Amino acid sequence: MAGVTRGEDGLWRCSWAVGPLYEAYHDDEWGRPVRDDNALFEKISLEAFQSGLSWITILRKRPAFRAAFSGFEIGKVAEFDESDVERLLNDAGIVRNRSKIEATIHNARIAVDLRLSVILWSYAPEWRPRREAVPATSPESIAMSKDLRKRGFRFVGPTTAYALMQATGMVDDHHPGCFVDPVT
Repeated sequence: MAGVTRGEDGLWRCSWAVGPLYEAYHDDEWGRPVRDDNALFEKISLEAFQSGLSWITILRKRPAFRAAFSGFEIGKVAEFDESDVERLLNDAGIVRNRSKIEATIHNARIAVDLRLSVILWSYAPEWRPRREAVPATSPESIAMSKDLRKRGFRFVGPTTAYALMQATGMVDDHHPGCFVDPVT
């Protein structure tokens, strides 16, 4: 069946979910609604770090990211200073990209005064049935990106915003043949 792959456990999953780490992420997290501000901040930050890289790289480094960025607690990351930037640039466990590190800290400083969940979820589209062809952006992700950039966020283009929407259950882009129950 195109668009899905049968795992060693016999379950049909979205075709990108191959291997133990991807399977666990797919089965337990991807597409599940996330409404906690700190958890959303983590997702948006990791999506930004993923830009230009493979998602498996980010999944492998996620424990180190969580340790390096104080569990992505918005208030704590907002207090990071230049010494933290230098610390992070020397942390081989994460993606050491100055622009992305500085953007994450900058974004935390903006997010500390926002109800991130309310803002982000306001762009969730009406429920729609699953589809085989998944876009890289949507009108909603374009609007979300514009809003976040207007507020001062960095590394939140429409593609990153759409990936965030997928990861946090704002859209259900599991393939129609995937075993994961639709989240509505």
